[in-house]
Amino acid sequence: MGDPVTATMEELKCEFSDRVPIRSIISRGDGGSGLAGQKARIGGWVKTGRKADKDAFAFLEVNDGTCAGNIQVIVDASVGELGEVVMTGTCIVVDGLLKIPPPGTRQRVELRAQKLLHVGPVDPSNYPLPKTRLTLEFLRDFVHLRSRTNTISAVARIRNSLAFATHSFFNKHGFLYVHTPIITTSDCEGAGEMFQVTSLFSEAEKLEKELIQNPPPTEADVEAAKLLVKEKGDIVSQLKSDKASKQEIGAAVNELKKAKDNVTKVEERSKLKPGIPQNDGKVDYTKDFFARQAFLTVSGQLQVESYACALSSVYTFGPTFRAENSHTSRHLAEFWMVEPEIAFADLKDDMNCAEAYVKYLCQWLLDNCLEDMKFMVDKFDKGCIDRLEMVASTPFIRVTYTEAVEILEEAVKNGKKFENEVKWGIDLASEHERYLTEVRFQKPVIVYNYPKDIKAFYMRLNDDLKTVAAMDVLVPKVGELIGGSQREERLDVIQQRLKDIGLPPEPYEWYLDLRRFGTVKHAGFGLGFERMILFATGLENIRDVIPFPRYPGRADL
Repeated sequence: MGDPVTATMEELKCEFSDRVPIRSIISRGDGGSGLAGQKARIGGWVKTGRKADKDAFAFLEVNDGTCAGNIQVIVDASVGELGEVVMTGTCIVVDGLLKIPPPGTRQRVELRAQKLLHVGPVDPSNYPLPKTRLTLEFLRDFVHLRSRTNTISAVARIRNSLAFATHSFFNKHGFLYVHTPIITTSDCEGAGEMFQVTSLFSEAEKLEKELIQNPPPTEADVEAAKLLVKEKGDIVSQLKSDKASKQEIGAAVNELKKAKDNVTKVEERSKLKPGIPQNDGKVDYTKDFFARQAFLTVSGQLQVESYACALSSVYTFGPTFRAENSHTSRHLAEFWMVEPEIAFADLKDDMNCAEAYVKYLCQWLLDNCLEDMKFMVDKFDKGCIDRLEMVASTPFIRVTYTEAVEILEEAVKNGKKFENEVKWGIDLASEHERYLTEVRFQKPVIVYNYPKDIKAFYMRLNDDLKTVAAMDVLVPKVGELIGGSQREERLDVIQQRLKDIGLPPEPYEWYLDLRRFGTVKHAGFGLGFERMILFATGLENIRDVIPFPRYPGRADL
């Protein structure tokens, strides 16, 4: 595509669609006025529509999702049925002529329709998204349609931009993208709040239906099958005694074999019982699909570590799952994590990478998504662009966990009230994190060297034997955005940590092999992708920044 200001209409067309994206017209520096006099084909959905001049023509505000702005389309009654096209939600494809609107109007360019190529009509009595302002909570009941709203479409573009920036940042710094498994047999967090993956229930239901239609053999059936084997065996013996022909004996032996195979099948089928298979009173997972317990992953970290221990700098970016029965504005059952892992790196390297990554994301939005960010400023959070600029340009404060607790204790002495008690050894609550970053320092803060008892087994034990080389990146608005650590590379230490926490070593033997065979100092972190979008947009609820939210009681579509 040529320069957007001087490009011809043919150059502005979508490569895989015979239309011009609305963004290519109205997001130019001149607002599209430089294209006046050219013909264009656009497609989109009507945001608002109204008839004018005694139904002689209609004004339509049309949006195709490529940008926050709409293009005004003027349709004469001679071009199409105005009653159809003015309804909110209607899809239209239209050929027309771009024109400069009359002086004093908001638009820099408008489209005078010459031909309606497509109309996807809407029955306004049934369409659930009228042009009145709707709450984000209301829209969660219509996740299949809510992307047509200004807010959710803006969030989608911001989310896309942050995802692209993520791959751009890590590619720029020599990281390889690794796809880690969604189904796992190990619990990275050790909290046990995992969704189980099993085929036992569906298999049990199928078996139950099958046994009703075709009941299992009785003991008498089994005995009858065994008796038939004896009879067939006696026939073979008799034929051999009578020195019958090889052909006769062979045929009898085949009959005997069939009878024996039938006994095996009848005996196996007679043991079938409806319900979940059990062994010694416990669920028999050897009969499950994977022949062992399996879960949806809570993190790709452990698996991506195996690639860091061979390819040096890697990252994974994918969905993770937590079966935590939480209804807060910060929790989802399915969410996305960005998890880099760096070999030959310590905690300081880890913090440097995390800070650089967050700064990069913030600057990327300022450079590439400013229109949508301005929409967020206008509708939701007056300070979200200022916040991005501050984080992108400000060195992060770094304090130890012990220093952070001392700061919080001092705040309590001076009259600050927290709902959660402040003392050394606690896991910092969101209110503590936000106090540090919003009140005390008024900038991003990295807290490091946490007590070992509140952190995962894989984090490197410090020389004081009380803390581990863990770090959290705290930012205004959301508190913890990133959690990471230097990993424990010493085999004996990590074995003891597993034992202390009470985790069985068997599922982690492969993970311990990374320490047995060519162990290496390495570090990494995880960024909650939806939390980054909350931080960027200023929205309050995490359910509004993921396309299809899953939370207790809801898994629509």
